[in-house]
Amino acid sequence: MAGPAGRMMAGTGPEHRSMDFKGSGKRLIARFRPERFTIYALLLCVVASVGLSVVGPKILGTATDLVFAGIVGRQFQAGSSKEQVLESMRERGDGSVADMLRSTDFTPGEGVDFGAVGSVLLLALAVFAAAGLLMLVATRLVNRSVNRTMYRMREDVQTKLSRLPLSYFDKRQRGEVLSRATNDIDNIGQTLQQSMGQLINSVLTIIGVLAMMFWVSWILALVALVTVPLSYAVATRVGKRSQPHFVQQWRSTGKLNAHIEEMYTGHTLVKVFGRQDESAQQFAEQNHALYEAAFRAQFNSGIMQPLMMFVSNLNYVLVAVVGGLRVASGALSIGDVQAFIQYSRQFSMPLTQVASMANLVQSGVASSERVFELLDAEEQEADPVPGERPAELRGRVALEHVSFRYDPEKPLIEDLSLKVEPGHTVAIVGPTGAGKTTLVNLLMRFYDVSGGRITLDGVDIARMSRDELRAGIGMVLQDTWLFGGTIAENIAYGASREVTRGEIEEAARAAHADRFVRTLPDGYDTVIDDEGAGVSAGEKQLITIARAFLSDPVILVLDEATSSVDTRTEVLIQKAMAKLAHGRTSFVIAHRLSTIRDADTILVMENGAIVEQGAHGELLSAGGAYARLYKAQFAQAVAEVD
Repeated sequence: MAGPAGRMMAGTGPEHRSMDFKGSGKRLIARFRPERFTIYALLLCVVASVGLSVVGPKILGTATDLVFAGIVGRQFQAGSSKEQVLESMRERGDGSVADMLRSTDFTPGEGVDFGAVGSVLLLALAVFAAAGLLMLVATRLVNRSVNRTMYRMREDVQTKLSRLPLSYFDKRQRGEVLSRATNDIDNIGQTLQQSMGQLINSVLTIIGVLAMMFWVSWILALVALVTVPLSYAVATRVGKRSQPHFVQQWRSTGKLNAHIEEMYTGHTLVKVFGRQDESAQQFAEQNHALYEAAFRAQFNSGIMQPLMMFVSNLNYVLVAVVGGLRVASGALSIGDVQAFIQYSRQFSMPLTQVASMANLVQSGVASSERVFELLDAEEQEADPVPGERPAELRGRVALEHVSFRYDPEKPLIEDLSLKVEPGHTVAIVGPTGAGKTTLVNLLMRFYDVSGGRITLDGVDIARMSRDELRAGIGMVLQDTWLFGGTIAENIAYGASREVTRGEIEEAARAAHADRFVRTLPDGYDTVIDDEGAGVSAGEKQLITIARAFLSDPVILVLDEATSSVDTRTEVLIQKAMAKLAHGRTSFVIAHRLSTIRDADTILVMENGAIVEQGAHGELLSAGGAYARLYKAQFAQAVAEVD
């Protein structure tokens, strides 16, 4: 059901929509709402830091003016005023030099006042040190707010995954979903940490420097602004070219992770069927696709910084030329021009930084859209509040005119009715695709019925909470699932309360797992990984069956639970099941009909409908679908013996 269909549909879906940069960016910013007080403190620190940094060049310009005034004043004799010196220079024909010195505050006969220069330099040092300290605090606040936001986003993704219906995972590769929950969130966090504080600092620096530039000289400020439209045009054009490649880069990353996860999980089968070369070829193709997308994204965004540096240098040349002319005319002092050149650099630098961070921002927003697509996925229908529950859980199950379809255009189960009394064992048989596992999925509410209803002890399971419903059902699947930990921990996973070692061992004995567990080096404390290394497939199945025993369910669901064990162990498990099933309702899905002879009722399903039901002997005597299945398996067994 989930295999081929899932692989076929994994390449389609919302991840192929065009990138909504603006919308995703706004949603990402909105994620910081719980951190607004931290953001306010961050803004306060950055504003103060930028303010001090902006004042610094003006202070240094004052020191330059003091030094230049001392050098000029030393060239003239004491006793005359500045105006007298300039007038005498004009009389000698040095009017241009006099105009240049007009803006210099010098005293004839006095040299450099090093005390005043030292005080100014100490003030500048204190200003820049305070600016650096405030920026350090701002950086810490950025890291704090980003890490907290990513923490909440991971929580939201985990919560969302638990609320998604089984159909969502059936249609997507696990590696692709995992890539969104891990790689994409990590990329968002790294992007925000590297760019958030810097972006705020750059924007405020642009505003502060621009104000100081107009204060020093509005003419030079207008000259510096000439290159801003050019900078904007470069950033916009390059950004539009880069964004689709970043979207493709992370899409390719998800596909590559999905392929690696599948090949690693099934590495044994890959080797058994000699598909190593084919797997390597697929990896090479997807790796090359990722390389191409990443190269184009980084190249297109990477050319932005050199272009912006060219614009910055052009701005520097214009300011230097016009500033020199203003000094020559006496309209500005040398210190003011020096400060303005620093301001022009400070003005160009944040523009260049913002442009160079465009690749980071675009990559982060591309990842955020993939995460938001996951968070926006349609959830399973919410549990009713308050949920109903049977007065007493006994295990009476009734299906009343149930219909269901995975695809709205393709009916699978139509008008299916069935009643199962408490303590009865119901075996479900039939060809592949008949709807056996689907019936169990409906009972567990992994899927909701399309029509009709299913009741548990008279209560519609759709009116119960899923947790309440599943707490009374123990399930053992054909595909075993173990997690990294001890065998005792894996068995105890089935209990909803703290259990003792004695209860764990009792469940293992009931499942006939105790014998092989005690032969292991550390017994129940033997550590296994999620692949179950060190134990056989049949032994893994025994552990999962022991887990179901420990849950003490009202209803047992066994989906080919004994398919991986040997015949002797299968007989022992059947005896244990008979003992465990006393007073409990059991649903057994089986392909080997010899395992369900003792079932109270055998249901034969074909094309989503129950075509026969009854006891083993009755169905054989009837000579219908069950008899044909039984004879086919018997004939196959004889052929295998021969």
